[in-house]
Amino acid sequence: MASFTEARENPVEQLWEEIDNVHAGMLGLVGSDQAMRPMAPQADRSTHVIWFFTKTDTDLVKALRPGSRAQFCIIGKDHDYHASLTGNLTVVKDQTKIDEYWNSVVAAWYEGGKSDPLLTMLALSLDEGEIWASTGSTVKFGWEIAKANLNPEKMPDVGVHRHVRFA
Repeated sequence: MASFTEARENPVEQLWEEIDNVHAGMLGLVGSDQAMRPMAPQADRSTHVIWFFTKTDTDLVKALRPGSRAQFCIIGKDHDYHASLTGNLTVVKDQTKIDEYWNSVVAAWYEGGKSDPLLTMLALSLDEGEIWASTGSTVKFGWEIAKANLNPEKMPDVGVHRHVRFA
């Protein structure tokens, strides 16, 4: 369950933990008419970069230009955490990062393995985002809604919202 305390006091650390626990989020270019697409994140906390394996012949890679901005959205595995993150997205064929994040799931997508000619990576260099930690308890949610309906001046207390910036 997403911690309200952690969301208030250390939202960036909570974000990295949530990213580490999801299989995929939705990645897309800001201002593009292309649909966002599911992508598996590989988080590098120390540099505030999220890495993604992809192929050089995808529509997303073909649409990238210098300075392209992207948005990455996740929903936590317990459906009580949401984040929308933005930053610059670039194509980076970095063998060190390929080796670092390579695993059997990734290998299944690349016929030529790590030397597949279409294999590349995307680097999303985060600069800001929004996070929402919400209650996973239907009882708490129901109680808060009932209280708010009985008192028009009371808003339901079902979560924490924070704006985060990455230095």
